[in-house]
Amino acid sequence: MRAAEFPEFRLGNVLATSFTATLTERCGDAVERIPTPGRLVDWLAVYGLAVDSCSPAQLAVARELRESIHAAATAAATGDAMPVSALQVVNDRSARGRAVAVLTPEGKRLWRLGSTSGVADALGVIAADAIDVISGERDGRLALCASPTCRAAFFDTSRSRTRRWCDMNTCGNREKKARFHANRQKTTDPAG
Repeated sequence: MRAAEFPEFRLGNVLATSFTATLTERCGDAVERIPTPGRLVDWLAVYGLAVDSCSPAQLAVARELRESIHAAATAAATGDAMPVSALQVVNDRSARGRAVAVLTPEGKRLWRLGSTSGVADALGVIAADAIDVISGERDGRLALCASPTCRAAFFDTSRSRTRRWCDMNTCGNREKKARFHANRQKTTDPAG
């Protein structure tokens, strides 16, 4: 399959929650956005974590990390107890990564991944980011998308911390359109 044949990535500003968005519509018709190892390579490159290749086994490890981050973030957003198995996966991936942060001449941070363990290092960066977000080390709050079919975990950095949708262009628009059509139906329905 060519990249154009795959579902588009949902890109966000927070690495960890953007990674969990590689599986969307979790409570509806789920959409897998990294269905192949090559697609994971593409996603990592978008976030500055370029790796040369990815094996099917590494893709399975990445998906396990993704689901563990989502489970821990969901628990944090709802105030539930953190699932021990999810924490173990996140902590393990963070500890295995050997990426180092480097500063560019423009003053930006980039990640330097090991040449032999690129995917493991990239997953370590994602896991470490998840730890920062879930532990409250960043200014913002974890929330769950209000869309009943999505329920994605996202990191709300809005001034009021009352954002309802993981992405206004997808879930927010879909929900607003549904409300608009329902209200329009009520006003045009003589029985209503």
